[in-house]
Amino acid sequence: MTLVEIRERAKKLGIKNLKKFRKDALIRQIQQAEGNSPCFKGIENCGELTCSWREDCQG
Repeated sequence: MTLVEIRERAKKLGIKNLKKFRKDALIRQIQQAEGNSPCFKGIENCGELTCSWREDCQG
């Protein structure tokens, strides 16, 4: 997912000041807004197989 796409997703969730976040931090903000653990790039061998961010995170 591109940074533009990530920012659009964040905007739909009501996250403000999108340009102040780097990609990793913005994804964590999105995870938290969606009610998930803000764990992007923070867990090796993650077991969340259906996570939207899995490919970028574990790849």
